[in-house]
Amino acid sequence: MLVTHQATRLVTKTLVFAMLVGLVTPSLFAQDINLNDADFAKKPAPAAKQMTREDLLREQLAAGEFGPAMQTAKAAANPAEQAKLMQIVAGAQADEGNFNGAIVSMKSVPRTALKKNEQDKGLLGGAALADFNTLMNLIRQQTRPPALWQDEDGEGGTMSPFPNGVLVEPGGIIRAASKLETAGRLNDLINKARRADLNAEMAEEADLRFLSVRRLEEAATQRVEAGLPVLETMRNMGGLVRLRYVMVLPEEQDIIIGGPAEPWRYDATGQAVGEITGRPTLQLDDFVTLMRTFSQSGSRGFLCSIDPRPEGMKNITEYVTRTNKTGVRNINSYTQTLKKKLGMQDVRLQGIAADSRVARVIVEADYRMKMIGVGKLKGVDGIKSFFDLLPQTQDEAPETIDALRWWLTMKYDAILHNEDRTAFEFKGSSVLCQSENQLVTAQGKRVATGKSEPVNRQFAEKFTENYEKLAARDLAFADLQNVFDLALVSALIFDERLDAQIGWDRGSFATNGSFETVAYEPPRQVMSVVNHKRMKNGEYVIQVAGGVSGDLMTVVKDDEMRVESDKVEPTTSVRPTESVPANRWWWNSK
Repeated sequence: MLVTHQATRLVTKTLVFAMLVGLVTPSLFAQDINLNDADFAKKPAPAAKQMTREDLLREQLAAGEFGPAMQTAKAAANPAEQAKLMQIVAGAQADEGNFNGAIVSMKSVPRTALKKNEQDKGLLGGAALADFNTLMNLIRQQTRPPALWQDEDGEGGTMSPFPNGVLVEPGGIIRAASKLETAGRLNDLINKARRADLNAEMAEEADLRFLSVRRLEEAATQRVEAGLPVLETMRNMGGLVRLRYVMVLPEEQDIIIGGPAEPWRYDATGQAVGEITGRPTLQLDDFVTLMRTFSQSGSRGFLCSIDPRPEGMKNITEYVTRTNKTGVRNINSYTQTLKKKLGMQDVRLQGIAADSRVARVIVEADYRMKMIGVGKLKGVDGIKSFFDLLPQTQDEAPETIDALRWWLTMKYDAILHNEDRTAFEFKGSSVLCQSENQLVTAQGKRVATGKSEPVNRQFAEKFTENYEKLAARDLAFADLQNVFDLALVSALIFDERLDAQIGWDRGSFATNGSFETVAYEPPRQVMSVVNHKRMKNGEYVIQVAGGVSGDLMTVVKDDEMRVESDKVEPTTSVRPTESVPANRWWWNSK
């Protein structure tokens, strides 16, 4: 929250809040938003008998009576007619530059008026998306020139229906990052995967260790059915600390994954971490959870958000309005009152089991990211808090409340594959931080703007640029990378039907399989956190912070990301002259 406060007079003329909050709904339009402006209270003028409802609405819009026009549109009993009228209102609002009002109007289009394929666009089975693409095009038309948009001009604003927190949507990434590898090195890697270094021990570091997904499942199933615990070597996935490769071997009826591996130890919290890098090992529980998520019966995407309660948002709005008139005499007392009035924030998970380890990882990573943003948790060199990114002098700010959205989602430079799509390689970092500014209404509702102001955007960009350094220091962020990698593998297996290619029904790893993942107490709520900083001009900046999502199918299905490339690291071509023993589910590259 950004607060202007005259330190010498101990009163504030205006208070401007930038609240860092989670998105309440999985899609941009999944919740009703009522602005309750004064215009909305006006009653539509009586129409002449010969006039249609559309004629009346257009007359009201021509007179600038947007509130009555909305009431006229909503009065239409026929969903199709109401949808048409609301779109006319939205167009008129966009023409006037009232893009937030246009968004609200488009959101009000009845779901029953939308085509089924539009309803299916709601993220993870959420509420229908009310033609956001049409509205975005309308806004672009009305703001150019001179406004610029990044996706058209390479600079300026952006518009996106992504939620706040952590978004896992691998389908789009697979479509966008998939590239064909033309040098034949991935085919050579398949030969390398078939040839095992049988003298290798798991307690050694390996630049490249392979795991047989099917053999691992069979070995784990044997222990489960015998009433024995699953081995630690299995639970820690052979010491893998990152994933780089996925291969399907139809003749051997197997799926192979590979990446760097290390011997591990357990830290003070009981988490297995590599002895060389200190990175957490991949977890079998996470893999099974994500395999079940990316299945025919699964959600194939997931999200988490930390949502302020509407009553808390309303309390803050009323409090700010009141103190704008009376002034603030004690900044510490004032910030604590803000914290109390916002109160507890709810953790919402969708598309993933709330009691899973994956849920704990994504909630913690998102919460810690927001703590870094408000200066309550130290980041790394290159990542500054929102406070530190603000200019040292501020112009007098308008009397509004803004909500800042920061969320983590997936980012891969490329997913390389060979021509017959039996080998895949992940390239680049897996985590992207994004941002947006929202408006907060008098009722505590948040309205998307589709844009991110420079300081807000700069924090997200720096967080992304320095994520690898952050993950090397903070296990929570390294764990999130592992979850994203495992989610991408799971999405690839589903999207490419790799399991069907080898005739594998996923055994105990299937949705109703016998492998039981450890259940944790689900994260339910967190207390709001407040921090403030005094600026050089005597003003104060106040931030209030309080999820995480996964939609990997967008990554998996992106054809532009799947392209042939000669940038794959060299490997030596080796013909498979020997096989891995039938009971061996891991081996090092020879």
